[in-house]
Amino acid sequence: MAGSLNKVTLIGNLGADPDIKNLNSGNSVANFSLATSESWKDKNTGEKKEVTQWHRCVVWNDGLIGVIEKYVKKGSKVYVEGELQTRTWEKDGVTHYATEVVLTGFDAKLILLGDGGGGARPDQNGNTDRPGNKGGGYGAQSGGAARNGEGSNQSSSRQLDDEIPF
Repeated sequence: MAGSLNKVTLIGNLGADPDIKNLNSGNSVANFSLATSESWKDKNTGEKKEVTQWHRCVVWNDGLIGVIEKYVKKGSKVYVEGELQTRTWEKDGVTHYATEVVLTGFDAKLILLGDGGGGARPDQNGNTDRPGNKGGGYGAQSGGAARNGEGSNQSSSRQLDDEIPF
């Protein structure tokens, strides 16, 4: 049995379009902020209250980055699974900290849960390469989303098969 577990599961909406960068090493990284909200009715006043938490998400999985690039934008409702990591750096003598939800490797998951203002971006002719997804869920066939980059790159699934030891 494992001595510890670092796993984060969130469902929320993107606060802005994802920022995708191609690094000099040839790798890509996607960054986005995810908002999760909780609402309740105040017992004393009967007034509806709401609090929103913002989570910084960093994606290092090429398959998921491809899905994010095509289908995710500001307002998209997504399910993410990753792990918490805290980075530290010093600038002008001040130590800064950032705690992020990191999606990397085979454990990372990103599932689109409907448009929520997001969805496929039209090409130059105004066409999208994604059929409508009224039922939510995921699957490369419906174009609704991907899990662990499934369906986003056929050759990557072949690579996965080659690495399985049984």
